[in-house]
Amino acid sequence: MKKLSTQPCLIARSLSLVGDAWSMLIMRDAHAGMTRFDEFRKSLGIAPTMLTGRLSALVDEGLLKKRRYSERPPRDEYVLTEAGRDFLPVLFAIGAWGRKHRGGGKVTRFFDAEKGTEIDPLTIDRATGAPIGTRSIRIAEVK
Repeated sequence: MKKLSTQPCLIARSLSLVGDAWSMLIMRDAHAGMTRFDEFRKSLGIAPTMLTGRLSALVDEGLLKKRRYSERPPRDEYVLTEAGRDFLPVLFAIGAWGRKHRGGGKVTRFFDAEKGTEIDPLTIDRATGAPIGTRSIRIAEVK
């Protein structure tokens, strides 16, 4: 199999960065305001070594940046970059798919903090205005 990060397909390239569940969940929690290692660890129940690796990868790839919040002892927090903030619609699109195809039982719901309304995302094509998934697609490699 070819290395995903060098594929011409931008879906493949993106999945090479955030295609595992832990990275996606770290990004979810970062959008919810978590910044500190212990917050992520408590929320996710992830092993410290695995969390360290995922946070480092997300920093290396530019979705999070480290910011020192304590000199003694030295402690860093992880904050969203512009690329990280731009990832939120991706998370909500996955969540909308899950609501439709994996719902039932107890589920987490997401609300607009200002309006108090539940978030119900819709992905549309900017050029046509059509909801994604309602029209046929064609895949072509463009240089």
